[in-house]
Amino acid sequence: MSAVGTTADAWVLATSDSSIAEMVCALRPLGGPVTVVALGARPLAEAAASTGPDAVVWVDVPEDLPVEAVAPALLASSGRRPRAVLARSHPVDRAVLGAVAAGLDAVVVPGVLGMTYDGDTVLVERSDLDGRVVETLATTAPVAGLFGGADAPAPALSTPPPPIDRWEIGTRADIRLERTEPVAGHGVGIVGAERVVAVGRGLKARADLPLVEGLAEALGAAVGCSMPVADDYGWLEKERYIGRSGQHISPRLYVAVGISGAPQHLDGVRDAKVVVAVNDDPDAHIFRAADYGIVGDLYEVLPELRTALTE
Repeated sequence: MSAVGTTADAWVLATSDSSIAEMVCALRPLGGPVTVVALGARPLAEAAASTGPDAVVWVDVPEDLPVEAVAPALLASSGRRPRAVLARSHPVDRAVLGAVAAGLDAVVVPGVLGMTYDGDTVLVERSDLDGRVVETLATTAPVAGLFGGADAPAPALSTPPPPIDRWEIGTRADIRLERTEPVAGHGVGIVGAERVVAVGRGLKARADLPLVEGLAEALGAAVGCSMPVADDYGWLEKERYIGRSGQHISPRLYVAVGISGAPQHLDGVRDAKVVVAVNDDPDAHIFRAADYGIVGDLYEVLPELRTALTE
């Protein structure tokens, strides 16, 4: 294994190819080399190499081992202590980041947009209050951040991608994957669904949910929601909440109804193939992430869509 990283290095921890390029860019202002640590199959490491890092290391996780089980061995295997580590806010990635953060005695910061240096101090820019404010934090400790930025196309590379260096972690672990099986429940239906219709605070009352459920039925879709609909209003089960601290989904079609598009919500739909937004505010952030948008009152738009789909 070749040596990568110094005390000024930065790592991107990746269990999927989602947001790797954006996280690499977020760490560039630190000035040191950026290494992507790809946890998974070889194609993940190859995809990471095309996102512009200085180095890529590949950890081939055995099929019978949860990805997070190898996290405690990452620092020991590399022999390095990066100053900053960034991962996407997905349940598995959070577990890996937490283990690495413990080994570094790092501060953990959610919603990270970028990092830079001011002398020996790391300045961390992060999004808070569902994207309504941006804060700058200062620390002299190592930083373990959960990425809170938006997706963007990978930059065009002016140099060949770096070679892939394989880290041999070993297969010894205190926990192994025995089996994977579906569990009855709305949350599982959302995670595995090819189509999802989700509703936000644009819905005025719980009694109006049949409007959303009707469209979902016409599309053969599962029903999800934004965090306030589940946590604040209690109109739907918390298992249906989609977002940074809720369900992360990757449907072929995602329809966001009355959802403003806060960063914490968009984090849960990063891997959706096609996003359709329905909102009466033409400036709603959701339209920036949508492939198709309908500006209009959901109480008028949804019945028309259902009629068009069922005729």
